[in-house]
Amino acid sequence: MNNTFFSPVSADSEAIRQLFIYFLLASAVVIVAISGLVFYYSRKYKAQPGQQGEPKQRHTHKGLEMGILVGVTLVMGFFFYLTIETMLAVNELPTAGQQPDLVITGHQWWWEANYPKSGAVTANEIHIPTGKRLLLELRSADVIHDWWVPQLGRKMDAIPGQPNHLWIEARQPGTYPGTCSEFCGTQHAWMRIQVIAQSPKDFAAWEKAQVQTSARLSETTLIKNGEALFQGKTCANCHAIAGTNARASIGPNLTHIGSRKTLLTGILKNTPDNLAKWLDQPQKVKPGAHMPNFRFEKQELASLVAYLNSLK
Repeated sequence: MNNTFFSPVSADSEAIRQLFIYFLLASAVVIVAISGLVFYYSRKYKAQPGQQGEPKQRHTHKGLEMGILVGVTLVMGFFFYLTIETMLAVNELPTAGQQPDLVITGHQWWWEANYPKSGAVTANEIHIPTGKRLLLELRSADVIHDWWVPQLGRKMDAIPGQPNHLWIEARQPGTYPGTCSEFCGTQHAWMRIQVIAQSPKDFAAWEKAQVQTSARLSETTLIKNGEALFQGKTCANCHAIAGTNARASIGPNLTHIGSRKTLLTGILKNTPDNLAKWLDQPQKVKPGAHMPNFRFEKQELASLVAYLNSLK
């Protein structure tokens, strides 16, 4: 069961998974017991040939009733203890004044990631180093969202005006999928998360590349035209690209979009054709998205795609 709740890669997700298994096993025992009793008594007390009236009724059995009461109380107490123990294990509070390692902001319908210590900014594909317990600060730019990457830790709401905190950790490199778990509008189902855990060395290299002033661009006419279109068509009013006049944060940061594996929180692979589809018909690709339809000419579309793909 790779990339699921049942294959945790952190101490927190392991604790949550273990608690879930205890509840699952207890539920299975209850279901089997009840089903067995229903079957047994339906057979034992079914009407017999020639029987008149109802079978003999037994209304009380104090010993049995007390046994059930004590048994249920003990089981509930046991699970109450396990739940509190798990909550304490995964709900470690940050110390006063502790700065987060990563600030995640939920937008309709994408995720913004800021790394306060380096100044790096990215969107949707969120990189972390392995073997390090990271403090996340969760924010929302619009409505309530909910961050959940099952293999890395617990769920946590992102509430407008109320930052929340949680810890995540990845013991090994990999790509760990998650999703928004609080209904937040039309494209809630496609508000996916990809956390990419890398070795500390690889993460440091990635982070260093993210804080470069801008991506290196080849000096082709197509790319130059695309850059001019990006500024002239008001794309810069919503998006940021480091090293340019585009500094807005309404839409995802596009500084290194050419190096990302996916588009639109995982809806499409990041290929020139898919990028062109998105720019040409955004409402068809992702209905309800806040991206307007600019009705680009064919040559304009090719220029914009070339420019954005060059941002590595």
